[in-house]
Amino acid sequence: MTGGSIVSRTPPASDAPRKPVNPAERLDAIDVLRGLALFGVLAMNIVTVFRVSIFASFLPDAEPASPLDRAVAAVLRVAVDSKALALFSLLFGVGLAIQFERLACNARRMILLLRRLVVLLGIGLVHLYLIWSGDILVDYALAGFVVLPFLGGERWLMAGAALLLLGLYMTMPLLTPVVPLPGAAGIAALAGDATRAYGTGGFFDVLAFRIREVTVIFPLQIIFFPRTVALFLVGAFAWRSGVLRRPSANRRLLFVVATFGILLGGGLTLAAAGQELFDWPSLGRGHFPVEELAAVVLALGYAAAVIAAVNLSGGWRMLSWAAPLGRMALTNYLAQSVICGWIFYGYGLGQFGRLNVAATLAIGIFVYVAQVVFSAWWLGRYLFGPVEWLWRSCMYGVPQPIRAKVNLAILRATTAD
Repeated sequence: MTGGSIVSRTPPASDAPRKPVNPAERLDAIDVLRGLALFGVLAMNIVTVFRVSIFASFLPDAEPASPLDRAVAAVLRVAVDSKALALFSLLFGVGLAIQFERLACNARRMILLLRRLVVLLGIGLVHLYLIWSGDILVDYALAGFVVLPFLGGERWLMAGAALLLLGLYMTMPLLTPVVPLPGAAGIAALAGDATRAYGTGGFFDVLAFRIREVTVIFPLQIIFFPRTVALFLVGAFAWRSGVLRRPSANRRLLFVVATFGILLGGGLTLAAAGQELFDWPSLGRGHFPVEELAAVVLALGYAAAVIAAVNLSGGWRMLSWAAPLGRMALTNYLAQSVICGWIFYGYGLGQFGRLNVAATLAIGIFVYVAQVVFSAWWLGRYLFGPVEWLWRSCMYGVPQPIRAKVNLAILRATTAD
C-alpha cells in the first residue's frame, strides 16, 4: 500500500469505529504484564497438556518420578499453575473495557465489538480443532459475548456479577454435573489413546483423536466458564476504577493489593497443595474452593506488583523486554501451540509422553526467549503482530496499516485501539 493510494482526509466522528488504537498510545504496564503472563501460560501448557494427555493428571500415577521433576512440578503448581491463566483472563477483560471506552463516540460500537469477538471465535475454532485441544480463545470469545452488556453498566453491577459467578464456580463441584466426566477406566483409556495418537500418529490421526477428545473435554470447559466470565468482569472493573490508567497516582493501593494478594494467595495455595507436597491434613471438600480462590487472589497480587514495578524508577528498564510479547500476545500464544505441536506430536518430533517435567520446562523457556527476540524484531518493523493485524482488519472491515514507517498523517487518520 502506498501513500498515494489513500485519500488524505480526517474521517468524521461517525467513522471512529473503523480506527484501531495507535500502538504508541498503549499502556506499557499492561503490555508487560501480558507478556509475563504468557510465560506462565506456556510453562503450564507445555508441561501438563502438550507433554502428556490432559487426562493424565487425573490418574493416580501422574506424579513425576525424579526429585528434580517433583521440585519443578511443585514450584509450577504453587507459583504458576492456574494463576497465569487467571491473569490472562483478567487482562482480556481489561482489553475489552478499553475497546468499549475508546469506541464510546461511535454509534456502531457494539457491532464492532461483536464482530471482534466473532473473529476471535473463528480463530479459536481453527486453533481448537486443527492445532491444539487446549484452546482458550473459544471460551474467551463466548465469555466476551456475556460480558459486553455489562461494560456500559454501573461498576457495582460488574462487581456483583463477578462475585456471584466466582461463587457459582467454586461450588460447582458440589452440584450435579451438567455433562459428567468419564469414569476412572474411561480416563485411563483416553490417556492411553492420546499417547498413541499424539506420540506416533500423523496429522490426520492426531486430528481424528483431537475431535474425539474435544467432546470429552467439554464438561471441563463448562465448569471453568463462570470463572472466565467473572475474571473478565474483574478486569473490566479494574479498568473502570481508574487504577490501571493512573498507576502512579494509585501506587499505595497497588502496593497494598500486591502485598495482600501475594501473601494471602500464596498462603491459600500452600494450604490447598499441602497434602500433596507436605503430607498435611486434607481440606476435604474445601480443597477446590480454597485452591481456586488462591489462584484469583494471587493473580491479582501479581498484577498489582508488576504494574507498580513498571511505574517505579528503573522498573520500566528492567521489564520493558516483556512489552513486545504482550503487544502481540495472540500471535505468540498461537505460535506456541504450533511449535509445541511440532515438538510433541507424531507429525513432528514425536516427543509426546517421552520427556520429563524439567526437560520440558527447559524447552518452554527456550521457546519463550526466542519469542522475546522475535517480538522485539517484528515490532521494530511492523505496528502489530500478524494475527493481531488480521484480527483488527477483520473487525474494522478494511486492511489496517501495518508498516512501522507508515506516513504519520495516515496513521493518525486510521488508527486507534
